[in-house]
Amino acid sequence: MVQTLRKPEIIDIARREGKVTVDQLVEHFQVTPQTIRRDLTELADAGDLERVHGGAILPSNTSNIGYVDRRELNQPQKFDIARECVQHIPNDCSLFLNIGTTTEAVAAELFNHSGLLVVTNNINIANILSDHPSVEVVVTGGNLRPSDGGLIGALARETISQFRFDLAVIGCSALHMEGEILDFDIREVGVSKAIIRRSDKVILAADSSKFERKAPIQIATLSEIDTFITEKTPPTASVELCKRSATQIILAESTHPTRTAKTATSATQN
Repeated sequence: MVQTLRKPEIIDIARREGKVTVDQLVEHFQVTPQTIRRDLTELADAGDLERVHGGAILPSNTSNIGYVDRRELNQPQKFDIARECVQHIPNDCSLFLNIGTTTEAVAAELFNHSGLLVVTNNINIANILSDHPSVEVVVTGGNLRPSDGGLIGALARETISQFRFDLAVIGCSALHMEGEILDFDIREVGVSKAIIRRSDKVILAADSSKFERKAPIQIATLSEIDTFITEKTPPTASVELCKRSATQIILAESTHPTRTAKTATSATQN
């Protein structure tokens, strides 16, 4: 395949999967590693990708990936994380689920739970749980973000302030290597901060693609949450922060045949 045809396909793969690796592209296109490295360098020079060790990721900017692309991105990992996450959600509790495709996957896994009060600022989650016979759903209200069904702004924060949640499950757009939990929309970040303040326990559910992405606005740090559920060991600095703050890291076990299974573990062990 000529270079002009490879480049758009490389960008498409990065959008679907969050990143591309040299080895992956060599196998896909049946060309040499030197050819792929040259392609990635030229795409990075053009601003279409950002080079990282062993490959490239989508470029850093101030806006998130589109909702449809996010929903399809790393689906197997999100499903694994969601299945692990619901094991830590008890019956008969009050639960907040915020905006995000991973929290939507968590909502879809709650079919065996009962006695839940679920509050959400995510219209998609409300729809997922609308037919659940043992879950009461409260939608916060707020300014609707049509791109992903998120409810943000002052009204959402005001609704949240009237509750005290047993547990919250939140997602994020990016996770800095030093443990900062990041997002793109200042209005959404304000809502996420309110969720953390009003919750007795907080679980962050985020797949490892977030380790290599960037976003400009800080929600919190890993030291401010109780449990971080992901599918791959986070960067060393993040792990050390979790150890110091007694934040538990749980690695979701893979149920996808192309991934290596990992046993749930804790950063507070060893």
